[in-house]
Amino acid sequence: MAFVVTDNCIQCKYTDCVAVCPADAFYEGPNFMVISPIDCIDCGLCVPECDAEAIFQEDELEPEQTIFIELNEELSEIWPNITEAKSAMDEAEKWNGVPNKLGMLEK
Repeated sequence: MAFVVTDNCIQCKYTDCVAVCPADAFYEGPNFMVISPIDCIDCGLCVPECDAEAIFQEDELEPEQTIFIELNEELSEIWPNITEAKSAMDEAEKWNGVPNKLGMLEK
């Protein structure tokens, strides 16, 4: 089972999780990041580093968050790989914790 980035990452994109990933499994879009289920080695190092608390084990997702399993897989195939931490989005603090941001996802 891979880890999955969920909706609280949308509009935030904290990247401390990227810096600790030994598998370089993160991929970056305009306002969201995803984890490739192919690249993820299920180590869990990214989870405590996520300031948005948006990363979960695939089988621990709430039912309304399971859409993110497919989104992580789909978007990791088309977005560029990110392997180094960088600054979060400008308004990350404003959006951190705001529920139901799926409609804001930019592909």
